[in-house]
Amino acid sequence: MRNTLSAPRRLAAAASAAALGLTGLLTAAGPAQAAPAAVPTCTTGSLHLSMGRQDPGAGQLYQPVRFTNTGTRSCALRGYPGVSVLDAARRPIGAPATRSGAGYGTVTVRPGRTVTAVLHTTNGPIGGPCRPTGSYLRVYPPGSYRSVLVPTRYRVCSGVFQVSPVTSRSS
Repeated sequence: MRNTLSAPRRLAAAASAAALGLTGLLTAAGPAQAAPAAVPTCTTGSLHLSMGRQDPGAGQLYQPVRFTNTGTRSCALRGYPGVSVLDAARRPIGAPATRSGAGYGTVTVRPGRTVTAVLHTTNGPIGGPCRPTGSYLRVYPPGSYRSVLVPTRYRVCSGVFQVSPVTSRSS
């Protein structure tokens, strides 16, 4: 005989049967199956952020922000990090990075693995001046309200400051 009860109804029937002491009804309702555990979002406590190698070319400058999972369990990142350049006193220099790129998916980061988001600016004052060189990047990992300060010298030029979504590429 085929079980026609939906999962929520099977659980309700099992709970009712248990409350009434009708253990035979539990078998008819079918065993309750746990939903697969979702991979939790990475937190700043389980991530180490660092900068990858700059890739200059044709007047453009690309540099990855590296997100390394230092935890003991896999975690997930989805979307764009928030990124701002800060001076030595940790004050913002100009506006935060704007988003660039098309669609994105969820990236699972296994323990010890690294994923990246890429920063883009110009390699000097091509279409406008450069901002002062910063001493830190303030980075909010996707889905986080907590930031991480990454010590690095970074200069935004020509009004171009963009960040890509996190991808599984490591650099």
